[in-house]
Amino acid sequence: MNSRKSLDRVPSWVPATGHALRHVGVHFDAVRIGGFLGEDVAYRLMEFTDFHAGPIVREATGERNLHFLLPPESAAVHAWPAPARALSREGRSAAFVGIPALAGTTWPLDWRSRPTDEDPFVDPGLLYEMVTRAVR
Repeated sequence: MNSRKSLDRVPSWVPATGHALRHVGVHFDAVRIGGFLGEDVAYRLMEFTDFHAGPIVREATGERNLHFLLPPESAAVHAWPAPARALSREGRSAAFVGIPALAGTTWPLDWRSRPTDEDPFVDPGLLYEMVTRAVR
């Protein structure tokens, strides 16, 4: 493991155990992409960033959404192509994202890519480019 990319401090929005709902727009914005397309975008992003993409949360049940966590107030900057959905404080209703702990039992959520001190969020512009390429 590359120690330079280790998580020295756990972000305040990551629970110590299990998982917890966090209100989008407070600590982060998010882009939600479901199923195979979400996995494809996550892999493209991780491969491009040498597997240091920033925080991506994966759901193991239901629509199997992936949530790409962006800096606060950054999701609304782009017009995300369908089926990607921006979640921010700018939305018409309150949105919440389930956040797993970094260790222990967190089912049905897990980290596809964890936050680090160097990469506390997914880069919005890079994510937009990867989503655009994947939906073509």
